[in-house]
Amino acid sequence: MSRENQIAAVDLFCGVGGLTHGLTRAGIHVRLGVDLDPACRFPMEANNAAKFMEADVAELIPSDILSAFNGSEVTLLAGCAPCQPFSSYSQSARRDGPHEDWELLSSFLKIVLAVQPNLVTMENVPPLRKQKIFKDFVAALMDAGYFVDFAVIDGRDIGLPQRRQRLVLVASKLGPITIPEAAKPTVTVRDAISRLPPIEAGTADPNDPLHASASLSQLNLARIRHSKPGGTWRDWPEDLVAACHTRQTGSTYPSVYGRMEWDQSAPTMTTQCYGFGNGRFGHPEQDRAISLREAAMLQSFPKDYAFTPEESTINFNTLGRMIGNAVPVLLGEFIGEVLVDHVKVRGKKRD
Repeated sequence: MSRENQIAAVDLFCGVGGLTHGLTRAGIHVRLGVDLDPACRFPMEANNAAKFMEADVAELIPSDILSAFNGSEVTLLAGCAPCQPFSSYSQSARRDGPHEDWELLSSFLKIVLAVQPNLVTMENVPPLRKQKIFKDFVAALMDAGYFVDFAVIDGRDIGLPQRRQRLVLVASKLGPITIPEAAKPTVTVRDAISRLPPIEAGTADPNDPLHASASLSQLNLARIRHSKPGGTWRDWPEDLVAACHTRQTGSTYPSVYGRMEWDQSAPTMTTQCYGFGNGRFGHPEQDRAISLREAAMLQSFPKDYAFTPEESTINFNTLGRMIGNAVPVLLGEFIGEVLVDHVKVRGKKRD
């Protein structure tokens, strides 16, 4: 892309920088990432050229964004608001009434309308598209002169080694914009993590502190030893089965305490993906849950992506939350390529 058409971006709700890293790979210059979580500063700045601002997006003022754009010809505002209220993994997803976090999408819209960037993108969980707040969001963008397209993207179609569906929206003031269909070859768990060195439950690779696996109780160690890749707790001896699973209400949850399969996609990475009992997060072969590094690589982060400073204590809760909530890098790259190609086409038409 020519220098005058290079996209300058600000990433709101940036987290650890998954979207930023993907946009950068696509050729977009992300200048600023904004997040309320101070723990996101290190990974955002250590792995990306963007600066980090610790701030509540709801309290941002237009000048915060405009100063980062610094007069760029083509500007992008990305806003991937937290998705818990709409997630199928959240109890709150079953409520019909408004959730306090829904207002974050409204906050993002207010910034868009105040700043008027050339391009806008957001991603979230698919159920959001059925909510009135999303329909109002789209209508407001169109009223402001944006062309809008949105689609549900299956991560497996863009080369992500996990089953993860996301709602992606792109909007442009430069002209009509479309999200193309993707159909990349399937990437498996084996492709993503098989080359990492083996470790045991409760230990870490001395050369990579993030390649650390949570400890297991003696009971759970016995359970994972009896777990088959792709199987369920129904494969265990009767004395290992939890009482809650034998009740009718528990029999419908066969995927907890499961192992992944080498030659399949991983399940969706969640904030609890480091726990054997939290889903199908058992390693396909080793008697442990996947490590934090493996979870990050299944989210398509590079093997050397730094999440904490060297010699920092590894906190599974904090890092699991940051990794599980991250925008997969490959999704960010896919979105970035859509936007870059769009600007190239519109630039040619202007010429």
